[in-house]
Amino acid sequence: WPRTESSFVTADYVVFALMLLVSAAVGVYFAWADRGQRSSGDFLMGGRRLTALPVSLSLTASFMSAITVLSNPVEVYRYGASIGLYGLSYVMMVVVTSEVFLPVFYRLAVTSTYEYLELRFNRATRLLGTALFIVQTILYTGIVIYAPALALNHVTGMDLWGAVISTGLVCTFYCTMGGLKAVVWTDVFQLGVMLAGFLSVIIRSVVLQGGVFPIISDSEEGGRLNFWDFDTNPLKRHTFWTITVGGTFVWVSIYGINQAQVQRYISCKSLTHARVSLYINLLGLWSILLCSVFAGMCLYSVYKHCDPWTAGLVSAPDQLMPYLVMDILGDYPGLPGLFVAAAYSGSLSTVSSSINALAAVTVEDLIKPHTHMSEKHLAWTSKGLSLAYGALCIAMAGLASLMGGILQAAISIFGIIGGPLLGLFALGILCPIANSKGALSGLVSGLVVSLWVGIGAQVYPPPAELTRPLPLTTDGCNFTITGVSQHVFSSATRPVLADNWYSLSYLYFSPIGTITAVVSTAAVNHIKMLWTNNGCPLTLGFVLFPIEVMTRTGRLDLTKDREKEFGNTNPAFCDVELDLTRSSISHMK
Repeated sequence: WPRTESSFVTADYVVFALMLLVSAAVGVYFAWADRGQRSSGDFLMGGRRLTALPVSLSLTASFMSAITVLSNPVEVYRYGASIGLYGLSYVMMVVVTSEVFLPVFYRLAVTSTYEYLELRFNRATRLLGTALFIVQTILYTGIVIYAPALALNHVTGMDLWGAVISTGLVCTFYCTMGGLKAVVWTDVFQLGVMLAGFLSVIIRSVVLQGGVFPIISDSEEGGRLNFWDFDTNPLKRHTFWTITVGGTFVWVSIYGINQAQVQRYISCKSLTHARVSLYINLLGLWSILLCSVFAGMCLYSVYKHCDPWTAGLVSAPDQLMPYLVMDILGDYPGLPGLFVAAAYSGSLSTVSSSINALAAVTVEDLIKPHTHMSEKHLAWTSKGLSLAYGALCIAMAGLASLMGGILQAAISIFGIIGGPLLGLFALGILCPIANSKGALSGLVSGLVVSLWVGIGAQVYPPPAELTRPLPLTTDGCNFTITGVSQHVFSSATRPVLADNWYSLSYLYFSPIGTITAVVSTAAVNHIKMLWTNNGCPLTLGFVLFPIEVMTRTGRLDLTKDREKEFGNTNPAFCDVELDLTRSSISHMK
């Protein structure tokens, strides 16, 4: 110790290149297989003929990014395995999504989730939702490409911009060539690579440490198995309640309403396939979570007496996993390459989902309503947009390199924006009396409050007694340590709000946004009803939307363009739901 500096060898580069090559080949295959596709629906939605299994694996891979591969194990190393409780929030997320959001979006056969906002509220609400999605997704994808590249470059010596540009280009290539089908099937392959990368580290660590039980024992002695902390203090970073309650809100905002996820399960060929895909996806999420938590326990077991971060061997916590890989797998050519391929597979699956989703919302929300392009032209426009957004995401990675630490705020903002949007969709579906004025004011007020607490928390990080990092030691290091990093927060000039409001657990940012949006909308609706004294509007019931919205806009033609463009009508509808518009639909046909 410290180990002699090792870097990638030819075998590692071959494994990494092979992962990129297979991903690109999938795009070429689907471009050839679907060369006759005539519509943007075929390109963006896979013709709505996908089955449950590939969609479920794609759902899992989409938001299990390189940040998951590199950061989750470090979270366990520094704060303990309590993040394993996300397994419970995944269950609640799948139940809520499959019973509340999935039936509505599937029955409407929308391409963009924000189409629902116009049907339910008005065009302004739809455009605001679309704009928020585009901004957060472009910001997030830049970080997802750049952050792992930086961590891996520092430890493995892999060329930083070579990796960023090659992964960005391959991702853009298969998204542009193959559309949603290519994205889904590359996700399936990339999920396999992610699991293989985790398993290579876990198996080697288990062999080195003498079995699974010594690793669990080390973790227990080090206080890492801290699952059952039922403290209700909302300022504590991770407790049973912050992870199960806050985590449920975060994951429902991703799976229930995020375009990248919704686009997948509504591309299934039936409502049953869509539901099954969500439940199979639960197994995938549990598998990745289990691997990442156990990899973190392996990380602690190996470095329990000599922490590389405190000793100054790595400059940031995100570099700990690549450091471990080079340390224990450096003598096995190809295996470090497999782990790096796993990290980049996480990046590719997230970025490809984002590119496809960005193209879909741009076509459906910003282009279609204002033009009368043929379906063939729309299909080509979708491909052009995929190319443009891919280039923009690579450019954002460049911007991330210039902005440095500021962009950590953007990751939080990604979660912060989801909360108010979740409140808006939940009100639209569950509360028939919610109106467009209330919805807009609720969305804006929810955004203001969640941005306020989120940005405040970035500027004034919570003190160590609330984040509660677990002890790490360098006592067992058999080399001289110079300039040991202390990793302390400055407590100087902290405003009054910094020790309560800004110190809230980051997992509560999303619930705060959701609750603020709901309360504001309810207040505006109540004031309006008192003002007009008209009482409740007539409603069509629990799932769809007020009749007054349907009759006022005259735009609710749920069958127009569906059958011809997408190949099969949606069997989830029944005539009872459409009684009120049956005559107008017949007339339009």
